[in-house]
Amino acid sequence: MRLGIDVGGTFTDLLLHDEGSGQTFRAKTPSTPEDQSIGVAKGVKLICERAEIDPDDIELILHGTTVATNAVLEAKGARVGLLVTEGFEYTLHLAKSWTPGPLFGWIVMDKPEPLASLADTRGIPERMSARGEVLRALDMDAAKAQIDELCGSGIEALTICLMHSYANADHERQLAAYVTEAYPDIPVSLSSDILPEFREYDRAITTVMNDYVRPIMTNYLSRIEDRLDKEQVHARLHIVRSDGGLMSAEAASERPVHTVLSGPAGGVTSTAMIARRTGYDKLLAFDMGGTSTDVSVVIDGKPVISRSTEVGSFPAKVPTLDVRSVGAGGGSIAAVAELTKSLRVGPQSAGAMPGPVAYRRGGTKPTVSDANVVLGYLPPVLLGGDMELDVDGATAAVGTIGEPLELSPEDAAQGIIDIANEVMLGALRDITVQKGLDPREFGIVAFGGAGPLHGNAMAELLGCYPVIIPANPGVLSALGFLEAEFKNEFVQTFIRQVAEIDAQDVWSRFAELSGKAQTWLVEEDVAESDRKIAYSIDFRYEQQGFEVTVEVDPALVEAAGSLDPVVADFHDVHERLYGVRFDVPVELVALRVVATGATPPVNAETYAGVQGTLEEALIETRKGYFRNSWYDTPHYDRDRIAPGTKIPGPAIIRQYDTTSVLLPDHTAEVNDDGDILIWPTDNGRTN
Repeated sequence: MRLGIDVGGTFTDLLLHDEGSGQTFRAKTPSTPEDQSIGVAKGVKLICERAEIDPDDIELILHGTTVATNAVLEAKGARVGLLVTEGFEYTLHLAKSWTPGPLFGWIVMDKPEPLASLADTRGIPERMSARGEVLRALDMDAAKAQIDELCGSGIEALTICLMHSYANADHERQLAAYVTEAYPDIPVSLSSDILPEFREYDRAITTVMNDYVRPIMTNYLSRIEDRLDKEQVHARLHIVRSDGGLMSAEAASERPVHTVLSGPAGGVTSTAMIARRTGYDKLLAFDMGGTSTDVSVVIDGKPVISRSTEVGSFPAKVPTLDVRSVGAGGGSIAAVAELTKSLRVGPQSAGAMPGPVAYRRGGTKPTVSDANVVLGYLPPVLLGGDMELDVDGATAAVGTIGEPLELSPEDAAQGIIDIANEVMLGALRDITVQKGLDPREFGIVAFGGAGPLHGNAMAELLGCYPVIIPANPGVLSALGFLEAEFKNEFVQTFIRQVAEIDAQDVWSRFAELSGKAQTWLVEEDVAESDRKIAYSIDFRYEQQGFEVTVEVDPALVEAAGSLDPVVADFHDVHERLYGVRFDVPVELVALRVVATGATPPVNAETYAGVQGTLEEALIETRKGYFRNSWYDTPHYDRDRIAPGTKIPGPAIIRQYDTTSVLLPDHTAEVNDDGDILIWPTDNGRTN
């Protein structure tokens, strides 16, 4: 049995999969922001009760967490000491040397304090060249004196980031050996381990960020393992990486910077799975939760991977799924500006506590979820009857928005929904139109606790159909964790002109990286039959400021032949991406090896056994507010809708983990896998 756990800002979602029977079990429990491990432990206990199993039956737990992200965003990380090459103490302050120009004169630049302060930064007498040659020998006596003074000042972690250590890490390793022996309680991160690539600021900030969140992540994982142990859960714990792969809890403790976008990764992985299963190979992932909405693109059934991301004001150069987040969710608070009398929604959120007014947890401010209650989109009870909503309280709260605007509660609620949709539309346009993609060529997968409530409206705004609402939309990210594979990337900067390279030098370096990858797979207990190694090279034209990654056929690596086929591929890829190729020298920049370990697929139970008419799935008929009018709107039980059934809009489709809204002039159909596909009725397409 495998358990996926997704901790969100409002709810913690769990999905348990029994590989033997193919059954899946869902559970949602309120998140506990003060200590996420509390909500996780409660959720595990709840889902074991639902599945009627012993907690010790769970063999593997796959967990996506926002602990690292929140520590950076809230500036609540550890106090980090930083060792740099003498003369480069201001690396974090100079950053990329960007300041607002004349066109941005109206902007007041609020430059954040670096994650490691200047007072905790020390310059070490040493210097390496970009080719790894020792230009200045390491003065170990002077280094020890500075390390002793710094480590005795109360720092909680230490980062070592020396110039050009990606080319020669010897000096970094000498310093680390001394710190480990003299101060074993202080965790140490080396830039040559975390990011062995050129570009000093990117390497420094990424490694410092790793140490900034490392003590917090270590403490969190320790707490969660203790709580699970008390619940008699002895399963292996794995953490989801930002690129959708898996890493052990021990690896996550050492390299938590690879988890900064852990949370959204599961939903993207599941969207790619849905693309392959349904045959719609171009999809938008629309993950709307209680606090934020995450959107991403899947093309040809594959998610887009980025080599860098941003966490708050800081870049992090780690492999991540290309996800855009906006502060719009079910818990986003609506308010009217005093001076302009304009309606605003978010980014402030009611979170899990006190939450929306309708949740009866002490919330007093109207939210998007309250607006959905007023419009009749959310039923009076959620979570299969476990959670009763305060409809009157939600109506009164939304009414406080309508009064200064001279609007009825339902029109004020519609305004809240419309503005929230526009905020999310901006994120979807950013990942499509702004990148030259036509959203009308894509379908949209709506999931998360609130995604199915808004998915049809988003599709109507963008013109992207079909809307696909998967069988378990409220816990789809947790399902994605179960589908994730073990993954790690090994890279070596190697800047040379292709014309000057001996190809054998490239293949020997690939062999070294491949050896590290194989060692990692063994450490992660990945069976030999499940292991896979992929190779790629970063190229650029001479004097370009960016690189293009080109995949290398493993057979070519094994044959150790000429580099000409790979260089030819680079020209083709560059032309496909940017519409041009140049007849200038080509530079090789970096070699990459990606190790993956396959995990068993989630073969969920089929919906073929569900039978009956749509009328038999009817729960009740309630009022629903659509397009400025009230409609008698049928509410259906999704678990009783048979495959092939067509559902005319408007309609509300209810299930344990979410509620789906079908707008007027739209028709939905359930496929054999239990997915709901929504199309406009007048286009003649319902499947």
